[in-house]
Amino acid sequence: MIVVAGEALIDLVPVAGPPGALVPRAGGGPYNTALALGRLGGRVAFCSRVSTDGFGRTLLAGLRAAGVDLSLVQRGPEPTTLAVPSLAPDGSAAYGFYVEGTADRLFALPDALAPGTRALALGTCSLVLEPGASAYEALLRRESARGLLTLLDPNIRPALIADPAAYRARFLSWLPYVSVLKLSEEDAAWLGGRPEEWLAAGPSAVVLTRGAAGLAVWTRRGERFAVPARGVAVVDTIGAGDTVNAALLHRLVNAPGGAQAAEAAVDWPGVLAYAAHAAAVTCTRAGAEPPYAAELSG
Repeated sequence: MIVVAGEALIDLVPVAGPPGALVPRAGGGPYNTALALGRLGGRVAFCSRVSTDGFGRTLLAGLRAAGVDLSLVQRGPEPTTLAVPSLAPDGSAAYGFYVEGTADRLFALPDALAPGTRALALGTCSLVLEPGASAYEALLRRESARGLLTLLDPNIRPALIADPAAYRARFLSWLPYVSVLKLSEEDAAWLGGRPEEWLAAGPSAVVLTRGAAGLAVWTRRGERFAVPARGVAVVDTIGAGDTVNAALLHRLVNAPGGAQAAEAAVDWPGVLAYAAHAAAVTCTRAGAEPPYAAELSG
């Protein structure tokens, strides 16, 4: 079992039509990661607090359809977080958020994860917005101490970070509890660090997504590998990084060594190529629509 912890929200995605037309789509980095893992055929549970409003019901229906376990989902009457992506000509997205008083901010630390849980993934808004951020941080520290493989995707959203210096310091405090750090080139530039520095702080591997240039990994074993991106007609990049998270976890948890795979000898070129393929499929679709396992066969 892989547990993905963090926010579920609604992306209001620009579409062709009247000026300013927006269509609601299920989203949020952790939500997309859990959805993608379910579609890849892995055993996955989502750990979050989700609104009882109509958007919340839609979010849970999407996860349920992908086979995601919802037993760790907390519910509340507060509204669902909204994100409004603006798309650049190359399909990349920037985001504005409506987060005041929303359900996912009130997440509480669960007593325990299910027996047999082998990995935990966290990231994005859930590690910024209090009081839930502290509960997610406590979950990371507790489950890392239990020996789980942990993946952190900071997925920086500058509009939500009131004190960048404080966030950067907090980010560094998480690294001793992280097995795999995955981030984009934009995240790395905003954080102001380098993979070698982050490896020294704790992770066994740092995976960097580089858009059209593909993916690269640095490992504590002194390895560095890179793979190119797949050439596709990009509709938008929403959910591509989250799909990478899912593909990495799917391959690492099922590799020889299981939960300790990040510290063992890993076929990183193969893992990265699989993640690049999955992300490329997501980029050919509007919104966060990760692929199913059958779409990646061969």
